[in-house]
Amino acid sequence: MSTAILTGQPVPGSSIEGDLRSLGFDVRVAADAADAERLVAEAPGDQRVALVDARFVGHVHALRLGLTDPRFPLAAVPGAVTAQPEGRVTLTRALARENSAGGGTAVAVDSLPDRIVTALADDGAEVYRPELGSLVAAVPADPQARNEARQAVADVDDEAVRLKSAVKSRDGFFTTHFISPYSRYLARWCARRGLTPNQVTTASLITALIAAACAATGTRGGFIAAGVLLIASFVLDCTDGQLARYSLQYSTLGAWLDATFDRAKEYAYYAGLALGAARGGDDVWALALGAMILQTCRHVVDFSFNEANHDATANTSPTAALSDKLDSVGWTVWVRRMIVLPIGERWAMIAVLTAATTPRVTFYALLVGCAFAATYTTAGRVLRSLTRKAQRTDRAAQALADLADNGPLAGLLARVSRAPLPGPLAVALAGTVILTVTLLSGDTWAPVGGALVYAIAAGQALYRPLKGALDWLVPPLFRAAEYGTVLVLAAKADVNGALPAAFGLVAAVAYHHYDTVYRIRGNAGAPPAWLVRAIGGHEGRTLLVTVLAALLTASQFTVALTVLAVAVALLVLVESIRFWVSAGAPAVHDEGEPA
Repeated sequence: MSTAILTGQPVPGSSIEGDLRSLGFDVRVAADAADAERLVAEAPGDQRVALVDARFVGHVHALRLGLTDPRFPLAAVPGAVTAQPEGRVTLTRALARENSAGGGTAVAVDSLPDRIVTALADDGAEVYRPELGSLVAAVPADPQARNEARQAVADVDDEAVRLKSAVKSRDGFFTTHFISPYSRYLARWCARRGLTPNQVTTASLITALIAAACAATGTRGGFIAAGVLLIASFVLDCTDGQLARYSLQYSTLGAWLDATFDRAKEYAYYAGLALGAARGGDDVWALALGAMILQTCRHVVDFSFNEANHDATANTSPTAALSDKLDSVGWTVWVRRMIVLPIGERWAMIAVLTAATTPRVTFYALLVGCAFAATYTTAGRVLRSLTRKAQRTDRAAQALADLADNGPLAGLLARVSRAPLPGPLAVALAGTVILTVTLLSGDTWAPVGGALVYAIAAGQALYRPLKGALDWLVPPLFRAAEYGTVLVLAAKADVNGALPAAFGLVAAVAYHHYDTVYRIRGNAGAPPAWLVRAIGGHEGRTLLVTVLAALLTASQFTVALTVLAVAVALLVLVESIRFWVSAGAPAVHDEGEPA
């Protein structure tokens, strides 16, 4: 159990002990600073410990935000400071120094927890201080101030604040106005019954899979049920994050599940729609695969741009300034959030069209909407990149190289074919164009030559650091080339099962690429080199698929795609699960609505 140590003179009638116990703390009382140091040392080393001024007046939720958030080793609010096991040494050192100095680094501050926070800051330690807004957290110096603080507490309903803060600060129009007004209460209902965010996330996945199964029936009743269940799945998807924020139940596993299940749910639903259409005699697998490719490439554009620029210096531009100005005008904020077709708007559109029309119409609308959104966002980012004078870091260049997913073949070809070539983007674009031309040529073996040239270009593109203004476009260009190759060759095979097998292969590879993104976001680096070598890198897989298409009959090619999809899926899933459930996995928390 976590330990809270009350310091300073107790105040008659104070509720602080009861408040701390309600938050799960074992409360101890320290007679003085030396006694507090002893109690900290005696507290279990694998548990959280907190120092709280006995005169503290404030909302219970202010204490919850400051003392129970699992994401930060050190955290504080006025009158209280806490340390998780990884921050205990730092806290103990600051407390010992404070005691040996006779009280201190900040003589004017007579609250021991606040003096410790000052000492931690002087030490260079990073102490998280939550935004309290209208919540009260104070250590009154006299009875009048105490009465005023108590009145301020009474004037603000902390449960209302807690419910409001459970909702993301940046969500789409549909989510904000049609889901969050009631899903936050569902989150509270779950919290009061002891449900965890991971359980709600899993329920959301199961609901979406049932929706996909309903769509796969190919009946009008099945399509209607699928649309309703897809919206229900999205409600639960919003609820899990709101539950995590409401009860501060953040976890590494939960962050990973939330990030990956969203993609799994959406792409499984695409497959369900394609199966349902096939039952009605309409083959839309090419549209389903195209929608998945387009959506995945959109995400890679987002990830690559953000990784390239989040730590760049001189990272300003007139385009960015205009964007910030538009965000200050109320109605433009919602328009700009809606036209990029974020997950809320997209799933609502898919659900309604599934129930009211056909899978083909649904995919046509999805492809048009996502294509427009991708064009809008990519054009804006290109303009920003061309008008800013950013200096990108080595870390950003390495992140882009990891996202590119080059394999051993590209590395080997780069070493044996060194030549003075243009910038990375130009080289990658040239290789992609040649590959595309050969794929559309109609010749059986031409794509193999195109894929070989593409592999050489992939190696040359990453021969230099990706620090150019538009080099962040290299990873999404590679994604489009690889996925597009699989789509075109499967469509050319023109046999039953080829496109579903291609869908499975692209889904497995896309999972690997999403996994890479979230590792990089958590500062854990790329997946291990052995995994990239084992699955060949994007250029190796592209060359292999072209060779298989040239050598095998259409039926044999379908079997080969299926086997390749299963092999890649097994390798990436086993390694991904091993990593994300390990103690060293990072927490990745997305506070904006994903695209």
